[in-house]
Amino acid sequence: MSSKPSTAERIDPRVKRTRALIQQAFMELLDEKGFQAITIQDITQKAEINRATFYAHYPDKFALLDTSMHHIFRQELEKRTLNACRYSPQNLHALIVTVCEFIANANSRCKAPSAQFETLIEEQVRNQVQEVLEVWLQQMETTIDLKMAATVASWTIYGLAVQWSHDKNHPYAEAYADQVMPLIAPNLHLKPKNEFTRALS
Repeated sequence: MSSKPSTAERIDPRVKRTRALIQQAFMELLDEKGFQAITIQDITQKAEINRATFYAHYPDKFALLDTSMHHIFRQELEKRTLNACRYSPQNLHALIVTVCEFIANANSRCKAPSAQFETLIEEQVRNQVQEVLEVWLQQMETTIDLKMAATVASWTIYGLAVQWSHDKNHPYAEAYADQVMPLIAPNLHLKPKNEFTRALS
């Protein structure tokens, strides 16, 4: 990950406070009534701001959802230090569990998910999972293209997590991760660098 300050870190503190207020109101409304039923007026009333202030930060509620989901999923990755660790079977297992639980929680907040809602969730999850996998791959030896491997694995992890979330009788996320690990790990073709070197000698 880049060591440069992110755009968010350079934003004026007053802007950050206002956005945090809007996002908090939005998340509370998601729990109360679901995404489809939320209006801009609901958000502005909950956040105690006017419509002009809202539109100064977000063009619509879909942009707000996109930003909110990005932050929430990023926090889940950081909580497990998955964005700053090295590859291991345990960390891959934790990544699968994180994706499953995030998708399940996101779907529970939208009683009738729209195509736009699902597309936004998919994009945030896949992009961030791909970033994590690329970091892991850079620390390993692999016989296939780094970006290609991360892309394929991110799609696989996301797709399996969606399938899990749609199954009403699904096992716990941890147990499901155990089941699907053999479908994901071999496709990464990963070996720690010292093991790869020994294999060639």
